[in-house]
Amino acid sequence: MQKDVKLGITKEKLVDATFALMEEADDPLNVTSRQIADRAGVKPSMINYCFGSRENLIYQTFQKQYMGFLKDKDVEKLIASDIAPKDLLKKLHFIVAKCLVENPKFTKAITGYVLFNRDLSQESFSFPYVKKHYSGKKTDEECRLIAYELSAMMQLIVFRKDNIRESFGIDLNNDEELQKYIDMRVDLLLA
Repeated sequence: MQKDVKLGITKEKLVDATFALMEEADDPLNVTSRQIADRAGVKPSMINYCFGSRENLIYQTFQKQYMGFLKDKDVEKLIASDIAPKDLLKKLHFIVAKCLVENPKFTKAITGYVLFNRDLSQESFSFPYVKKHYSGKKTDEECRLIAYELSAMMQLIVFRKDNIRESFGIDLNNDEELQKYIDMRVDLLLA
């Protein structure tokens, strides 16, 4: 029991240190494991022991902030409402995209991990709503893939939001344009 408590404290120190360093950094990709460990007051090896990698630690740090963001947006109320699954997905993806847009340092730091290393066997938050939308017309595997495509494409587009604005004239910092983009993606994938 004592070991679990110490491990929990160490994890919390690492998450807090990561968050602080990411906020302070000009380029979040330059935040090193050694800097995180020094700030947390632990050995660098604890990052891998607790999280498996620096990238997963950064991802978990973002997830913690993201969960707070969702609570502020009354997502639970939205999910409990009787909105059609497709419309609910549009609203939920807008909230997620808004969080990514408002946290560009974390978006930059986690995009590679999310796209290339995240465990795809873990349930996506979109999956149950994609499945409900198709109500048995698509297999679970097809619904999981659609949910993955929704989140992966959104992550990539938000990551490249400056290029998207320059090349296509879509300003994802503008809520109306962001919502329009989300609506288009959901409509395309949930035709």
